[in-house]
Amino acid sequence: MENELKLIIGSMVTLSLATAAMIVVPFLQLKDEPAPEGLSPYTSQEIRGRAVYRGNGCITCHTQQPSTTGAGVADASRGWGRASVAGDYHYDDPPLLGTMRTGPDLFNIGVRQPSQDWHLGHLYDPRAYSPGSNMPPYRFLFEAKSPDQVQPDERVVSLPPGVAPEGKVVVARPEALDLVVYLQSLKHVYPILSADVVGGEE
Repeated sequence: MENELKLIIGSMVTLSLATAAMIVVPFLQLKDEPAPEGLSPYTSQEIRGRAVYRGNGCITCHTQQPSTTGAGVADASRGWGRASVAGDYHYDDPPLLGTMRTGPDLFNIGVRQPSQDWHLGHLYDPRAYSPGSNMPPYRFLFEAKSPDQVQPDERVVSLPPGVAPEGKVVVARPEALDLVVYLQSLKHVYPILSADVVGGEE
C-alpha cells in the first residue's frame, strides 16, 4: 500500500510539473502578446471561410506553422516563409496550427497562390493542378450547371480543359468562395519586430 501511495503521489507531482511547464508558463508568457502592426483582424467573409476550413478538416493535413528547427529547417527553401511567432495568431481562436504535413504548410498560401481561380480549381480537382496530389476533391462545394442556368451573381470556375463535366460549367458555392477568401488572407509577410525593438537592438 505504501508503494502504491508513493506511485500515485509521484504521478500527480509529475503531471502537475508537466502541466505547469508546458501549459501554464507559456500561457502566462504569451497571453499579452500584441498583434504585429501588419496583421489585421479577419473580415466576416474570412471568418466564415475559416469555419469552412475547420469544418472540412483541412487542419488534419495542413499546418500553419513554418519552423526553422528540426524537420522545419527546409521550410524556408520550400517557400513557406519565415518561422511563425506567437503574435501571428493574435486573432485566431483557436489557432489552427495543425500537426500533420500530408499537404504543404498554408501559413503563407495567400502569397504563394494569390489567384482565386487557382484555389477554386484546386479545391474542385486537386490533381488537375498538382499531379500526384493525395488531396481529396471538394466537389460538394461546387455545382455543375448548364451554361444557360448560371445566374449573373454566380462565380463560374475557370478550369483546365476536360475537368468540368461535358457540356456543363462549374459554379462555386458560397462556402467555396468563403474558404478561398480565407486562404488568400494567409499572408504573413509583415515585419515581426517593431521599430522600437529593432532600434533598441542596434
